[in-house]
Amino acid sequence: MSDTDRYRDIIGLPHHRSDQFPHMPLAQRAAQFSPFAALRGYEDEIEETKRSTEARRDPDETDAEELNGKLLSLKARLNERPRIKVVYFQADERKEGGAYITFEGDLKKIDEYAERLIMSDGITISFGDIVKIEDI
Repeated sequence: MSDTDRYRDIIGLPHHRSDQFPHMPLAQRAAQFSPFAALRGYEDEIEETKRSTEARRDPDETDAEELNGKLLSLKARLNERPRIKVVYFQADERKEGGAYITFEGDLKKIDEYAERLIMSDGITISFGDIVKIEDI
């Protein structure tokens, strides 16, 4: 007995459609059979691995002296709320290294005890992370 012989009695019957439930669109039906994500988070890990970071560069003596001079100059003009551009290193939270960020804003305070700049919008930048400071 062949397969067509076994189902001969139902082969010619019309396809059943429910009167109670709407017909599911083809796209939703196909989604039911999409690949199973056996490795949850794998794609995120791939993206994280592709994301690049830079190594931190330590300033030489000349750069350090220049930064110290600039900080002293800014301290003397602090009551003017000078507008500055700061390039600083921000360590990455997940990987070794980080990124160099350029920030422009008004200087509010120089906290010598905590060794950081405090900008008028609340951003704080550690002296040790600063690479360059310019007046705007």
